[in-house]
Amino acid sequence: MVRISSWGRLDSHEHDLVPLADRDQAVRAVAGGRGLAQGNARSYGDVCLNPDGRLWRMTGLDRFIAFDPASGRLRCEAGVLLRDIQRMSIAHGWLLPVTPGTQMITVGGAIANDVHGKNHHVLGSFGDHVLKLRLARTDGRVIECGPDAEPDWFAATVGGMGLTGVIVEAELQLRRVSGPWLVTDTVPYRNLDEFFQLADTSEAGWEQTVSWVDCLSGIGRGLFFRANPAEIPDRIAQSGRKPKRVPFVPPVSLVNGVSLRVFNEAYFRANTFKAGYAVAHFETYTYPLDNLHDWNRMYGPRGFYQYQSVVPRTAGRAAIRAMLEAIKASGQGSFLAVLKTFGDRASRGMMSFPRPGVTLALDFPNRGARTAALFERLDAIVRDTGGRIYAAKDARMPRDLFESGYPRLAEFLQYRDPGISSAMSRRLIGS
Repeated sequence: MVRISSWGRLDSHEHDLVPLADRDQAVRAVAGGRGLAQGNARSYGDVCLNPDGRLWRMTGLDRFIAFDPASGRLRCEAGVLLRDIQRMSIAHGWLLPVTPGTQMITVGGAIANDVHGKNHHVLGSFGDHVLKLRLARTDGRVIECGPDAEPDWFAATVGGMGLTGVIVEAELQLRRVSGPWLVTDTVPYRNLDEFFQLADTSEAGWEQTVSWVDCLSGIGRGLFFRANPAEIPDRIAQSGRKPKRVPFVPPVSLVNGVSLRVFNEAYFRANTFKAGYAVAHFETYTYPLDNLHDWNRMYGPRGFYQYQSVVPRTAGRAAIRAMLEAIKASGQGSFLAVLKTFGDRASRGMMSFPRPGVTLALDFPNRGARTAALFERLDAIVRDTGGRIYAAKDARMPRDLFESGYPRLAEFLQYRDPGISSAMSRRLIGS
């Protein structure tokens, strides 16, 4: 048994960790077994943990099986990192259509959590670009499914939190790009009304839209970032600066009331000063924290929670304002506060998080009862508006909010693999 934790939380658990090296070994290991597939363990909560149980570590399944540079179709094993796909495919004029704020996750994890990015209004979520996948079940079956073959199995597995079986390989459709560059625009905004106006007017002309919101300001001021792919042939393609590392876990969290106010004020002023158009490499712009290794250590020995919710657009303005007011009143805050809108499109997955609406993601140092009380207030706002919380980043969602937020849960449970279990499934589903 070894001790292992998820990315955001520094509390650790005992696991029987079984590294897998190839697809055949994975199918054999899963058949007749009990456990949970784990990718690169970058989920912030407990979706990829199985305390006192078995984890099939998938990062050894890291091979490209086939790539067609003419069509952009890629078959690969489930443990391949998104970063490795991007760095291989960009040389042929292709990139993944959808990625989250880090490239350091596996293909299997991206499918199981149906991750989204800054371009949901244009390209949806990761599952929209999966053509086919192979799923190993603990009863020995191997199911090949996709949007047009065994579509119900596919819909259950995309966003299914790894609970329908173990994804061993996938076929993805990449998107054609002219190069690694983006034309970006940074627009400061003074309040939530200005944010929503920017969001509405930017969707038609900008592929990527997202904002940082100052959750301590009380007025919802922030910075709106938007970007489009660009062909800029004369630039030398450099993916970014040399990575840095947080070298140790401090005895207390470095994220506190004083540091947050200083950071938020400095960040808002610095980006206001350089607002306007610029050119950026896609890696530097889209994955800024990938250059700061072990950044979660700054939260100290108690770790942190991320709270990400989505609420319907009709209730969005009032709900986001109420959340920011509750955060300010609590005396807690987040400097990684991301506010954006989702497009008016349905997800392929039965349990996918993205839905039409407004999503707010925040990181909070774990301050015990104070943090729990704040989350109960935020839960009430989400519940009252008919919203949901992102399972990939959750470690404490109440079961009633999970059930109300994911109305296809009963349908999904028909495809559940009884040999697959996680800390999250036991907390929210009961097994």
